[in-house]
Amino acid sequence: LTPCAVLYKKRKMAKNNQKETAEQENLEELSEDKLTNEEETVELTEEERLGQELAEQKDKYIRLYSEFENFRRRTAKEKIDAILNGSSGLMKELLPIVDDFDRAQNAFESATDVEVLKEGVELIYSKLVKTLENKGLKPMDSKETDFDVELHECITQFDGGEEKKGKVIDVVEKGYYMNDKVLRYAKVVVGS
Repeated sequence: LTPCAVLYKKRKMAKNNQKETAEQENLEELSEDKLTNEEETVELTEEERLGQELAEQKDKYIRLYSEFENFRRRTAKEKIDAILNGSSGLMKELLPIVDDFDRAQNAFESATDVEVLKEGVELIYSKLVKTLENKGLKPMDSKETDFDVELHECITQFDGGEEKKGKVIDVVEKGYYMNDKVLRYAKVVVGS
């Protein structure tokens, strides 16, 4: 081969190499564009997925908040009902005693024997006390005990000598416990 033919062949090979390189670069650019488009598609689907998760979480939150509000309203209503109707059980148990008092009042108008009336009132009183004790009410036994600020309210002091000093001499108004808690303090006279 002549030197011109070799040079021509080299130039032709160089042109072919340039074409192949250009084609390869085009392929690389196309594949890069395709990858970029795929990444954008993946990003969009990722954004859509996150948007869906956010919507689901918001929905769950709203439902939970609604359930809590319903629960709060229901318990407030139940609490009000319990306060308003809490003593209905006691009232039902006191109704027979009220009926007994009505009968006793009618008997006062026509009765001549005072002893029978006294006995009837004592029976009604004992029935009332028993009903209240069943509900947890207990009277305090304060007479002749040491004065206790936690249980007694001193109305006055009276000289009772050395043996009665600091002791309850007289009970003006009984004190009561309700389920072992002081419901009303006893009003007492204390020896000094």
